[in-house]
Amino acid sequence: MLIIERMTYPVVTINADLTVEQALEVMEEREIRHLPILNEDETLAGIVTERDLLRARSGEIVKNVMPPGVITAGEYTTLEEAARMMADHNISSLPVVRSNRLVGIITENDLFRIFLELLGARERGTRLTMLVPEEKGILASVTSEIASMGGNILALGTFQGEDPTNRL
Repeated sequence: MLIIERMTYPVVTINADLTVEQALEVMEEREIRHLPILNEDETLAGIVTERDLLRARSGEIVKNVMPPGVITAGEYTTLEEAARMMADHNISSLPVVRSNRLVGIITENDLFRIFLELLGARERGTRLTMLVPEEKGILASVTSEIASMGGNILALGTFQGEDPTNRL
């Protein structure tokens, strides 16, 4: 799945000349925790988080508290690559850009919702966890057996097992 299929847009943005208090007001009104900052030419200048703003001094201007540089993703980046980037850089959101123009944002909350959907966590049913050998065709045989018994699989995930020879 690609970011473009799950990103939030349009994105609430601010300019860098707002005060910290003004930026926090925007966050509170819109119930968000990340604010991309645009330059006068509408290109992405940076991003601030609620944490950045809460750590700032009263009356400070946003451009003085926004972290240097910004890590972004393209709209055709996979969700797993976006999650990896966020985890590797210890960030909670990724502005999504096309030619340095902001087209969306993907946040850790978006990824949590996707994770819940992938695992069927909001669906009623029975969870089955199995440790199976890492062998060609094993998932096909397990799912075939479940279907032959009248079962329906709503979600299926695999995780590394106890060692490289098996999967959970």
